[in-house]
Amino acid sequence: MNQVIINDTTLRDGEQAAGVAFNFEEKVAIAKFLDSIGVPEIEVGIPAMGEEETFAITAISNLNLQAKLLGWNRAVISDIQASIACGLNRVHIAIPISGIQITAKFHGQWRVTLQKLRDSIHFAVDNGLWVAVGGEDSSRADENFLLEVALSAQEWGASRFRFCDTVGILDPFSTYTKVKRLVTALSIPVEIHTHNDFGLATANALSGIKAGASSVNTTVNGLGERAGNAALEEVVMALKRIHNIDLGLETPRLLELSRLVASASCCDVPPWKAIVGANTFAHESGIHAHGVLQNPSTYEPFAPEEVGWERSLVLGKHSGRHLVSNLLEQHGIVLNSEETQSVLDAVRHESVQKKRSLTTQELLNLVQKHKYSHAIR
Repeated sequence: MNQVIINDTTLRDGEQAAGVAFNFEEKVAIAKFLDSIGVPEIEVGIPAMGEEETFAITAISNLNLQAKLLGWNRAVISDIQASIACGLNRVHIAIPISGIQITAKFHGQWRVTLQKLRDSIHFAVDNGLWVAVGGEDSSRADENFLLEVALSAQEWGASRFRFCDTVGILDPFSTYTKVKRLVTALSIPVEIHTHNDFGLATANALSGIKAGASSVNTTVNGLGERAGNAALEEVVMALKRIHNIDLGLETPRLLELSRLVASASCCDVPPWKAIVGANTFAHESGIHAHGVLQNPSTYEPFAPEEVGWERSLVLGKHSGRHLVSNLLEQHGIVLNSEETQSVLDAVRHESVQKKRSLTTQELLNLVQKHKYSHAIR
């Protein structure tokens, strides 16, 4: 695989998730955090949205972050003027290129699409801006028209082209084929932008990278429209651990970043969420807990500390005697085999009744309840 740049769009596409609205302090805090862990590019928002948005984007622009900042724009001159007014020197210009999108937005007049793109690119370049172009709904576009738009954007001065699977309808195989065709035809870099409507955003992002895309859009926690986008933490760790591509990000802070965005978006992270979910390094099953006690790599793909977690061994319905014994020994309690089984039976019963795992104190209470006081050292 080629070298890859993360272009995180939590502050733009992430915030477009239904019901999500970052305030000024949250937008600035997220931008600073992304920069501090080494994210090289940040799509900071949509300047054309108005005063409140431009206030936050201007403040972020004035921070002089190491990350390169991009404003998202339609192919409209006034949008680009709004980006310039925020102090941005890099812009992304999005244009619909599928038949269904052009029909809905430009009454099917594809020539108008190209004209608007040409005029907006020329305006941006003439004003000294670095320009990326995004083909909205690339995955459903006529492939020849997609290629025509991308080549035209390159000719008119664009420095990168974004392939967008806007409604998440591709699988990794079709993603690879479509992106490979673009990469082969263009001399400018290709960026992959994926959505998670079928749960394939991260897989498709990786496939696009495999096909030669050198930039990838992500959002923290996979936040985004409908089912979300490719998650920053998933893409970064998959590249690092599966493909041996270390992007140089400070991955032990990914959990902290996840919690910041979860709080700002008022969207809790499901416990089973990859990398940052609470169950990611939690083990309850007897077989798994026993294996992890012997050697963590039996049931963990990498160490929890690598992404800011600590391993947890959880007592519940599926726990086994090894875990019960291990936890009790940490508190100076040693039971024989029959007593351990008795406590385990009680743990399983209580877990089912409470519909959750048990705390260590609840385990100790069960031992006291069974009057195994002789076992306490």
